[in-house]
Amino acid sequence: MTKAPPLRDDCFVMPRGVVWTPVDEALNRLRMSLESVLAVSEVSVTNAFGRILAHDVRAIVNHPPFMNSAVDGYGFALDTLPKGDELTLPLLDGRSAAGQPYNGKVPAGYAIRILTGAAVPLGVDTIILEEDVNDTKTHIHFHSGLKQNANTRPIGEDILSGSIILHKGRKLRPADLGVLASGGIGRVKVYKKLRVAVLTTGDELVEVGSIAQNSQIVDANRPMLLAQIKKWGYVPIDLGIVVDNTILIEEALNHAAKSADIILTTGGVSAGDEDHISKLLMQKADLQTWRIALKPGRPLALAFWDNVPVLGLPGNPVAAMVCTHVFAYPACSFLSGQGWLEPFSVRVVAAFSKNKKIGRQEYLRARLNTDGHAEVFKSEGSGRISGLSWSDGLVVLSHDAQKVNQGDIVKYIPFDI
Repeated sequence: MTKAPPLRDDCFVMPRGVVWTPVDEALNRLRMSLESVLAVSEVSVTNAFGRILAHDVRAIVNHPPFMNSAVDGYGFALDTLPKGDELTLPLLDGRSAAGQPYNGKVPAGYAIRILTGAAVPLGVDTIILEEDVNDTKTHIHFHSGLKQNANTRPIGEDILSGSIILHKGRKLRPADLGVLASGGIGRVKVYKKLRVAVLTTGDELVEVGSIAQNSQIVDANRPMLLAQIKKWGYVPIDLGIVVDNTILIEEALNHAAKSADIILTTGGVSAGDEDHISKLLMQKADLQTWRIALKPGRPLALAFWDNVPVLGLPGNPVAAMVCTHVFAYPACSFLSGQGWLEPFSVRVVAAFSKNKKIGRQEYLRARLNTDGHAEVFKSEGSGRISGLSWSDGLVVLSHDAQKVNQGDIVKYIPFDI
């Protein structure tokens, strides 16, 4: 008689005879297998926010383009000043203002009124603050002690013509557009926006807004993941829900491979009778790895379908979201032209205690309290989607056994990246 296996009664225990891939190894495999092949286009700087540079950008003008005043005050040539502690200079008729420069030359021994941002006239190399001067309208009186070039901004102090001001792969932020404009750049070459397709599978799923009947549930994963993709600045492609039918799922993957640069699927990546995604990827795709040692989300497929990367995410919403941050974020960063970027993390104080077993890297839903310490959600269940809304990020615990006490330092990944 065949003996039954011992009862373990723990869904998180690693199954016997299964080789589990550590997170770092899976990430490295994914990184080594990806290629960025996005097309390049040219856009105006004013329309370049959020786009990714396809080339290094060199300034074509200096910034500032001329020597100008950093203050409202009076300008003169320092080495022409008379000797003494208290000085008096005759004030030249006229002034230099921003956009209205003084076009003459200031004679030695004279001063001229000059305003912030104004071009420094010939004959001037130093500017004194108006607050440090007594002005009689014909003369100025002040104390000596200024250094030459005080309160001036030299040509190219910020940006030199010909210098690289922004590098290839940079995702352009609002301030970057100002840098480009100041460097004389009107148009830049950028990568085409990355297209990310999302497909959910399962006979039990119904669309958002529908009333779930009997054993049905509303598809929460797709709107969540599509929104995350949009937040990262990519183009989301909604492939809808596909029932547990191998032929229909294959058709959906074929369609996705023609319209997307990377495909995210949720559900069907375990080893059950209706886990068609994993079966298809093993039979007809270049499967890179499967069953990754992380919690939540151990069944995870990394594969290629018609040369398009596929991340087969778990169906449970928490596991799907965690795996999206851990795997999809760096993969999409690389494919979009930014290079391999893993989620930003900081070290924070733990406001919780936990004994973690060896074997998997764990990601705990967490948020920072008013002291900046990390609290964790009351449950680790991967179906508890409310914990994702409650949290602001993830606490990461290593693959090894780890005992965390309140006050210990832990790794924290904020969701707002």
